Amino acid sequence: MRRFDVIVIGAGGMGTAAAAHLARRGASVLAVDRFPVGHARGSSHGQSRLIRLAYYEHPDYVPLLRRARDLWRELEQDTSQRLLVESGLLSSGPPAGDVIAGTLRSARDHGLAVERFTAHEAMARWPAFRIPKDWESVFEAEAGHLAVEACVRGHTEVAMRHGGLIEAGHDVRGWRVEGDGVVVETTKESLGAGRLVLCPGPWAGGLLGLPDIPFTVLRKSLFWYAATSGLSSDAAATLPAFAFDTPQGFFYGFPQLDDRGLKLADHSGGQVVADPFEVDRRIDPGEQATIEGWLDAHLPGVGRRRTAHEVCLYTMSPDGHFIVGLHPAHPQVAIAAGFSGHGFKFASVIGEVLADFALDGVARHPVGFLSAMRFAGVGADGGAQAMGIRVADASVGRIRPAAQ
Repeated sequence: MRRFDVIVIGAGGMGTAAAAHLARRGASVLAVDRFPVGHARGSSHGQSRLIRLAYYEHPDYVPLLRRARDLWRELEQDTSQRLLVESGLLSSGPPAGDVIAGTLRSARDHGLAVERFTAHEAMARWPAFRIPKDWESVFEAEAGHLAVEACVRGHTEVAMRHGGLIEAGHDVRGWRVEGDGVVVETTKESLGAGRLVLCPGPWAGGLLGLPDIPFTVLRKSLFWYAATSGLSSDAAATLPAFAFDTPQGFFYGFPQLDDRGLKLADHSGGQVVADPFEVDRRIDPGEQATIEGWLDAHLPGVGRRRTAHEVCLYTMSPDGHFIVGLHPAHPQVAIAAGFSGHGFKFASVIGEVLADFALDGVARHPVGFLSAMRFAGVGADGGAQAMGIRVADASVGRIRPAAQ
């Protein structure tokens, strides 16, 4: 049986980041996955991910985001790659809605620089957008996007450079605590380690060993559209990233990054996935119609020439917030799961947090609000209460549920 200081199950965005931090700190580490690094079967692919500081989901995430940005910049230096582009982010919606109210709350609580615009002012600055006159817009200049596949490859490179191993082809059958350590069973072999880090993505329900925390996996579609004569490629490339909180759903997108054009997606809704191994990756005509309806209403210059489509998975926790910390029953096991469609931007710092838990038993960053213990013995509103969110305003700190 091969033995390591730490085994990481899952080599996606979070797992490769954990492996990089562990290896850099001198631990012998093996990260295993069924699929090769950079695969498109989970949640760490699809060209780009938003990164922002004025976090509408809850202000408690902001310290983690500040550290995440620093660590992404360090990874850029380590790999000589550009990973984070500050394109800015324009968020638009009703002033009292989750996105605008939550963004301004985080900016106020943490002294973040944002600009506020009326609809008329926002359209004067970015004429490509169409914004209802009773909406408000918030612009965060330091926000932008991450090159998602390059980030995963970068952490993989750092892990391997420092002696870490990342191996595909391991179908993990289970794990168990044995003495002070753990044993991981895969279809290839049994593996032993002093500590275990679980980054299971959409396979969380079967691998975490937390039956009281139900996870829901959602199928989400990403669409790319070419800029047309109504919006030139040059103009499309200079747009900020954008997020629109509409009555039809929460839509987001990116400026043109390559010849596929602009990328757009619906953050709300989604189709429930029973088995992450069996996902329909064909285009759903209803989803495409919803995206094109948003384009017609808010970015009409792009047109309807679709150039690409991908499917990714959201692993939803019960309250839409992450689950990060030590396993409630096994202190030699660290867990990171339930990122609920807004986690990738945190991967760099979550990797550092997981290395802290695995090697020191405690994290240097404030992640107590993400502990799995918030679900222990609580009712329907327990997740919000355990995070210190008043039940009356819990909606401001939550990802909105799937559309009914």
